[in-house]
Amino acid sequence: MRKLLFESLIRPPLTERPPQVSDAAADELARALDGVARKRLGRSLSIRAVDAGSCNGCELEMHALNNAFYDIERFGFRFVASPRHADVLMVTGPVTKNMREALKRTFDAMPNPKWVVALGGCAKDGGCFAGSYAVVGGVSDVVPVDLHIPGCPPPPIEILKGLIALIEGANGKARAAKG
Repeated sequence: MRKLLFESLIRPPLTERPPQVSDAAADELARALDGVARKRLGRSLSIRAVDAGSCNGCELEMHALNNAFYDIERFGFRFVASPRHADVLMVTGPVTKNMREALKRTFDAMPNPKWVVALGGCAKDGGCFAGSYAVVGGVSDVVPVDLHIPGCPPPPIEILKGLIALIEGANGKARAAKG
């Protein structure tokens, strides 16, 4: 124990390097996101995140969007705790048998119009968990998906690009109520 304590006093702390994104590229993406959000939405976009059974790699990247480097709240995008306040349902991981009903209920609780984003390879088709006795499959096996953001895990920049594509592709319209 003493050895570990002394070593920690000598060595500098381990920290990660900042993401390798040029300032110009980040600024351009920020302007595009801000412009699309204001033009298409005219208000904020509320996102409800659901972990349907993942390894948490995608959640780490998704929650990095809230840190000081990306700060998506400056564009009016925010994560909410209740599906009743959400416009977008962002789902990570393969859907496990235990989460199938919870995911369906979360989707049903969202007000119309609404979008569903499958985040990562596992959310698309089960990824490395496909075929497991505990896995139903991808998100689209349980609820309709509007956008899939690939990656294992996708970096925050790709998630932002995906949100821009979702808003631009929707032409101001999300999934409406059926029958």
